[in-house]
Amino acid sequence: MTDLGTYLELVRAPAVLTVLGDSLVGHAAAGSRTARRRRSVLLLPAASACLYAAGMALNDFADRALDAEERPERPIPSGRVSARRAFGLGASLSAVGLALAAAAGGRRALGIALPLTLCIWTYDLVAKPHPVAGPLLMGGCRGLDVLLGAGTDGAARAAGPALVMAAHTIGVTALSRGEVHGTSRPLAAGVSAATTLTTVVIASRRRAPSLGADPLAIAGALAYALRCLPAQWSAVAEPSGPRAREATKQGIRAMVPLQTALVLPGVRGGRAGAAAFLAAVDLAGALLRTRRRGGEVSET
Repeated sequence: MTDLGTYLELVRAPAVLTVLGDSLVGHAAAGSRTARRRRSVLLLPAASACLYAAGMALNDFADRALDAEERPERPIPSGRVSARRAFGLGASLSAVGLALAAAAGGRRALGIALPLTLCIWTYDLVAKPHPVAGPLLMGGCRGLDVLLGAGTDGAARAAGPALVMAAHTIGVTALSRGEVHGTSRPLAAGVSAATTLTTVVIASRRRAPSLGADPLAIAGALAYALRCLPAQWSAVAEPSGPRAREATKQGIRAMVPLQTALVLPGVRGGRAGAAAFLAAVDLAGALLRTRRRGGEVSET
């Protein structure tokens, strides 16, 4: 019987936590005109988590032959979970994610959740091996997850933050392709330059045109940069597999500080609550990464 730890490894449990803030970013950017009932604040992050976990299970299902050669310790090639069970888990979590989205926002949420689910399945089963289409589609998944919090009627107003999250995801995904055999120095340099540009852009965001730069947005931007830039610079200096893997991990972990920097200028009365929630998510991820016996739960 497969134990819980194996399933947590299969779905990359610490990384799943990084999507919980996506819908909060979209909701904040869309503004009060698309305000949802209280239950949507809980259900939409849960929907995102289910869809992300589904994608991770499908990822390992699709990569099982490659992982048998390059990462035999993973759940499927190691024999701890069957390919059939991983696929079934991915399908089941997809259905649950769609159901939660429908319960949270009805047609407005499903109008985003359905394309998001399609993109996840297409990435895992078709596009992932492609060096350009793969990262672009993964970035699209992240952007759609942000728009999930805005709904179809608020998507235009949330497009900017969605593009920022998508761009970061594209860079992380591009670096992740070199986790085993190494990446290239130009690619690592390009990703680090994009991170620097993103930091400058989000640090300059204002809560209103008449106000100056938001100190909390600046703090969030710096936290984001400090989380992932050092590992990216290290990959530039030495574009080896271990350096690329570390840059990928830190890029995933930087999602929450990035969400914090994006959400704070758009949240008026709930700035403290939003920041506290995202801080709690970040802490939970750090705790989940370390298991009882001192090993790490996989994030990549």
